[in-house]
Amino acid sequence: MIAEPFQVKKLKLKNRIVMAPMCQYSVDKEDGIPNDWHFVHYVSRAVGGAGLIIMEMTGVEPDGRITNQDLGLWSDDQVPAYKRIINEVHNHGAKIGIQIAHAGRKAEDAKQPVGASNIPVEVLPEETKNGKLNPPRALETNEVERVVTSFKEAAKRAVKAGFDTIELHGAHGYLLHQFMSPSINTRTDKYGEDLSRFGVEVIKAVKSVMPQEMPLIMRVSAIEYIDGGYDIEHALKIAKKFRDAGVDVFHISSGGEGLPGKKKPLNSPGYQVPFARRFKDELNVPVIAVGRLETPQVAEAVLSNQDADLIAVARGMLNDPYWGLHAIKEIDKHVTPPKQYGRAIR
Repeated sequence: MIAEPFQVKKLKLKNRIVMAPMCQYSVDKEDGIPNDWHFVHYVSRAVGGAGLIIMEMTGVEPDGRITNQDLGLWSDDQVPAYKRIINEVHNHGAKIGIQIAHAGRKAEDAKQPVGASNIPVEVLPEETKNGKLNPPRALETNEVERVVTSFKEAAKRAVKAGFDTIELHGAHGYLLHQFMSPSINTRTDKYGEDLSRFGVEVIKAVKSVMPQEMPLIMRVSAIEYIDGGYDIEHALKIAKKFRDAGVDVFHISSGGEGLPGKKKPLNSPGYQVPFARRFKDELNVPVIAVGRLETPQVAEAVLSNQDADLIAVARGMLNDPYWGLHAIKEIDKHVTPPKQYGRAIR
């Protein structure tokens, strides 16, 4: 299964292996432009056998990044550097997407973070660059509408750059997640009355500038771990509206909204796979499973059991750029590496 091709709309993948987005915090001049580190990082995973690479969380606005060392896509000046990466990834047979997002109240370097509400997020000091996060300010209604436009413009640039797909980051406590969370979104305007509204507007805006046959992926947190956080039934209810608005594939994670309460993430191999299975069964769209799937046998089991259509590997690919080739060799006992590596990987 892991080596089998997969297609959604016109996106044709040579295998079921996805490189999950992982922030590199490596931008040189705080301008959001990818540099040589990003080029080598992503191209090496294409050489290493990934079917789909999803570039790290990329800010649609300067203050929408987690830190000033994150990537951005708010200016046309940023597009050429992405084109360089995309072209070389394609030369090695992989497809590539980009995850666009706004960090909201989790923007560490913003002088005044913004969010769905003014509720601060609790994090461990070691999880932030400065040991703390500034309290957020609730976005005004017209500002929310502006952010929707920022997502649309970033998507337009992603298409111009040549990406094969776009992923919206609606998980891990970032702005899209903040609006869909009853514990975080305490607004009384139209974006509080309907917790799906902001996400639906972003999805429709982004889809309006994407080619019809380019799939839109959305990453969501199936459950929250904070005390009083939402459960999977809430996530599914919101996700159905997102699907109807235009999401073609869901990438299923969990948590990230703040310090866990009594409910803790298991962090065991495949611990989020049951969430992916629920989404797959109830939404009837392709699903990406993620979370401690770096053991090839576990990844293969997820696919062969039809719990998900694609498996995403994060830390496993940080550890091994050639995880894809090694996993296929482990499962199929045969792999076709680049000819330059044929003496070592067979």
